[in-house]
Amino acid sequence: MYLRANTHSKIDVYFSKNSNDFVVREIPLYEFSGSGEHLILHIQKKDLSTNELLKDLSAATGVKARDFGYAGLKDKQGLTFQYISMPKKYEKELANFSHEKCKIIDTFLHNNKLKIGHLKGNSFFIRLKKVNKIDALKIEQVFNNIKENGFPNYFGYQRFGKNNDNAKTGLEILKNELSFKNNKLNNFLISAFQSELFNTYLSKRIEISRFSNDFSKQELLALYKDKTLVDNLKKQKQFFKLFDNEIYEHYPYGKVFNENLEEGLKRFLARDISPSGIILGAKPKLNEGFLGEIENNIYKDYFDLLKTQNGSRRYLWTYTSNEKLNYNEELAQLSLEFSLQKGSYATVVLDEIIHLERNEEI
Repeated sequence: MYLRANTHSKIDVYFSKNSNDFVVREIPLYEFSGSGEHLILHIQKKDLSTNELLKDLSAATGVKARDFGYAGLKDKQGLTFQYISMPKKYEKELANFSHEKCKIIDTFLHNNKLKIGHLKGNSFFIRLKKVNKIDALKIEQVFNNIKENGFPNYFGYQRFGKNNDNAKTGLEILKNELSFKNNKLNNFLISAFQSELFNTYLSKRIEISRFSNDFSKQELLALYKDKTLVDNLKKQKQFFKLFDNEIYEHYPYGKVFNENLEEGLKRFLARDISPSGIILGAKPKLNEGFLGEIENNIYKDYFDLLKTQNGSRRYLWTYTSNEKLNYNEELAQLSLEFSLQKGSYATVVLDEIIHLERNEEI
């Protein structure tokens, strides 16, 4: 169980990831050029995964699956808007495409095929039901706190499967105890295991941050045995605590680098940088000192298993933007709107607010 930054009691409201109450819109990384050999389709779909959509588009147009491009996979549940690229020469065959669960709402010409990551972020609309006035005030308070201070950038719990066993299966694949004919599935399950390791490290950082806020200097010194470390933790006013010379990334995108605590804290509070955690793979760059020990304790058994996988670093702490909240007391419904950088999960924000049941597929 990963620790939340917000520790209030569960808020008992109703949420369903359906097309009326959960809407996702891609925010393109750049404007499309208006010319080129690729056709960009702006597609609205509901209760249909991206892979299911591409399969149906391929059947109707004759475009091979590998020739489609997309910036990110979108949820099957809910109403989603995303961009798909295909070779322009197949444009006439789009007349054969008709689908009860999706429609093409616009097209653009572009000179490049869309690739994973060609995305600025996503905007979200979430409707909560059975919300009484007191709970609406609680939700508003936590939502404003997240707006002001950010939230832990966990991988979303849906990534780990309905039975929460994707990461376990990924580890079995790495150990050659199991394999599927579908290499994409194998890779996805391995990435779920990498994601679980990242979440474990982030949860440990949340624990340290909580302890630093709640414990006295004497209690922290008994726990961590380092006076300078404890002094550095206690002098920080923000919730998520930073460490001297830890590894950061420029925010919202940029290079990985080390920074001293004084400068790192100043830039973190300005949202110029964010501390990062490992997506374990080949040639990992670890922190030194106290954080290096924590990373090693979490990752030490898996360095060899993951040495052939792609590795990277990921923001530990991130932010919402374009926030809106609306409460209808008569209908007992509350809606939240916000945008996130690519790779961050709306359900993690929602979990921080109302505390979702994590054993459910959401």
